[in-house]
This record gives sequence, structure tokens and C-alpha cells, in this order.
Amino acid sequence: MPQTRGPKTTSELLLELEPTVAGELDRHLSVAKEWFPHQYVPWSQGRDYDGPMEGEAWSPEDSVVSPAAREALVVNLLTEDNLPGYHREISTIFGRDGAWGTWVDRWTAEENRHGIVIRDYLTVTRAVDPVALERARMTHMQGGYQADHGDKMLHGLAYVAFQELATRVSHRNTGTASGDPLCERMLTRVAADENLHMLFYRNLLAAAFELAPDETMRAVTDVVTGFQMPGHTIDGFLRKSVAIANAGIYDLRVHLDDVVTPVLRQWGVFELENLRADGDKARQELSDFLEGLDVAAARFVERRDERRARQK
Repeated sequence: MPQTRGPKTTSELLLELEPTVAGELDRHLSVAKEWFPHQYVPWSQGRDYDGPMEGEAWSPEDSVVSPAAREALVVNLLTEDNLPGYHREISTIFGRDGAWGTWVDRWTAEENRHGIVIRDYLTVTRAVDPVALERARMTHMQGGYQADHGDKMLHGLAYVAFQELATRVSHRNTGTASGDPLCERMLTRVAADENLHMLFYRNLLAAAFELAPDETMRAVTDVVTGFQMPGHTIDGFLRKSVAIANAGIYDLRVHLDDVVTPVLRQWGVFELENLRADGDKARQELSDFLEGLDVAAARFVERRDERRARQK
């Protein structure tokens, strides 16, 4: 009689994936480049603000970046600010022992640089209102962070594989849209980190597809069909995301073409031949969703082009 393939437990998967984690960690450390946030901030542009230093209050005219890029910078920074919550979530899912724990701590240390350099840039160049930014930070961080997928390990891996690439694309496109070469250079450096993080998680999930293809396929489908950026709880996120999408920094077309499709193609999900009934059902759900997403993305771009034509 043919052997049946039962579902693996989270503990089993964590143990079986650990050699891959160790290998990916070694690869990451061999290619990651040391860099220093203070070297990407134009300190000579800084001047005192109002308050105890009796400087000049911020005004919109101080900012040299475009309004849409300003919204994106705030969203990107507030997202980075919730790092303590992300660390808690992934350390709960992956654990603090062995290669898993070493990676979690390394990832957290690298991610912390992003919030440092973006905040320093914004403050020194007066790109955004620092009072509004600090109030938004307090509100957002007090709300905490809880992963939509809970403690499901494969869902967590799938989510960060897409989310790290989405963050990389968002940072790069924000830098391009900012109109400030210094901002673009700074965000390009941040995006390089995010790309390496994406590669780590993407390669790890590729190994999961070999160990537990059906469960991994279900996790990928659930994450793609319910995907939200970690900053979606930011106060005013909907309004900000509309401005960001209308500027072409991050919209449905970007999400599908530059984030979702490349990762799925790398895993070869539509060419997998080792799926059983549950896995194949999940894959069909994914295919149907992507068709609808493509239609929605095309419709959004068409309407945006029409609005731009009317404005001209």
C-alpha cells in the first residue's frame, strides 16, 4: 500500500528546517555589508527647532521632498518603529535557540538601523513635521503589533517572504519619487538590507515546500489572498496609502508585478507536481485570486491615468 503523507507539526518543521536556517544565515553574513546610518544623513543641513532650543518651528516649506513621498516616508518609518513588536512575534514563532534564534537577533539588529537613519534624515532635512511624526509614533507603537497569521510558523515564513520584498520595493520607489538625491541614496541603502532579508525567507520557504508541500501551499495562498502591510494599523493609513498609490510608489500593479509574481515564480508554485488534494485546492484558490487581482490592478491604473489626463 502507498504511504500516506501526514501533516508535520510545527516542532518537526522547525527542527527539519534548522540546517537550512544555518546555511542561509552563513550565506547572509558572507554577503551583508556593514554600513553606518550617520553617513547617510546630511547633518550640515540641520538647525534647531522651536522648544527648549528656541529655534525655528517646522513649516511645510522646509521640506524638499514631494508630498506623496512625504506620506510614504512617514508610513515607512512608523512601520520600522514597530520593530519591538515584530521581534516579539518572530521570536515567539521561530524560538530563541540555535540558528533560528541567532537569525532573529541578527535580523532585528539590522532592521533597527532603518528606523535610525530614516528618522535622522527626516529630522535633519525637515522633510516632515517632527511633532506630528512623534505623536503618530506614540499612537502607533502603543497599538502594538500582532501578526494576522498568529503563531502559524509556515504562514509567518510566507508572510515575511512577501513583506520584505514589498518593503524593499516601497523604499526604493519612495526614494525615486522623493526628488531628493540624498533621500534616494539613503533609501537605496535601506532597501539593500530588505532584499537580503527577503532572500533569506524566500529560500527558507523553498525548503519548506520540499518538506511539507501541501501545508506550505496553503500558507502561501492564505498570506497572498489576505496580505496587508504591517503598517496598516497606522492612524490615517488608508488616506496615506491612497496618496502613495496615486503617485505610483506602491499600488496594486506594483504589488502584483514586483512583489507577488516574482516570489511565486521563484518557488515555481504552478509547476509543483508533488501536491495532493489539499495543496492543489489551495493552489487553485491562489490562481483564481491572482486573476482577480490582475483585473483590479489594471482597472486602478486605467482610472489613475484618466484622472491624470483630466488634471492636465
